[in-house]
Amino acid sequence: MKPVVLITGASSGIGAALARVFAAHGHELVLVARRQDRLNALADEIAAAGRSRPTVLAADLERRDAASAIAAELSSRGLEPSVVVNNAGFGLSGAAAAVSRDEQLAMIDVNVRALTELSLMFVDSLARHRGGILNVASVAAFLPGPGMAVYYASKAYVLSLSEALHRELSNRGVRVTVLCPGPVPTEFQARSGMQLNAAARALELSAERVAQIGYDAFMRGKRVVVAGINNRIAVSLMRLVPNGLLLRLVDQRPRAARGG
Repeated sequence: MKPVVLITGASSGIGAALARVFAAHGHELVLVARRQDRLNALADEIAAAGRSRPTVLAADLERRDAASAIAAELSSRGLEPSVVVNNAGFGLSGAAAAVSRDEQLAMIDVNVRALTELSLMFVDSLARHRGGILNVASVAAFLPGPGMAVYYASKAYVLSLSEALHRELSNRGVRVTVLCPGPVPTEFQARSGMQLNAAARALELSAERVAQIGYDAFMRGKRVVVAGINNRIAVSLMRLVPNGLLLRLVDQRPRAARGG
């Protein structure tokens, strides 16, 4: 079985940037996302740069059978992951009780269930190739987020799971790193409906910079990496601020909806 790096959410943003970084370092790739045209364009771009053309798999990770279908397709092509990069995910803005429950459950399917399944499904092949798992969380993982409650909670899950797996799988030679970027100007922001204030915009990094930070940390076997010095400072300060005050500072709902 040929070892490959499996990257989800690879059609744009951080996922596409991660694909470029892994390809530049000579890794064979399998790119997964819903939009096959975007994946094909990225695969063509990587091939045009003189790298091996990635395998493209169109899949919707909201589907309960998506991970098993990906595994079956890889097996049929004689491929197995040496590295799994769980980047796919999305967010939704608004009060949890007001946002569509179906859409929020779909977000859990992608951000939590699919990530968990893909993190655990290939452990044997990851161990064989002394590879690992790179999970993309967010600085949102470090605090509750009124106005994006389920999204923030999903990223807290990713952080917790990844840290535990880093410990559990280390004796099998499997690296597990969780990447926690701050704001990144990608399609994610438009889909989620996020409105960034001036302070949040000051924390922005490009998808390319975040991807390079994540790749370097993964190759060093780091457990957690917060992308960018400003975001690292912000996360450190969060630990000093009472949760009650953090809740007020983070709340993304309009003032009237907060009760003041």
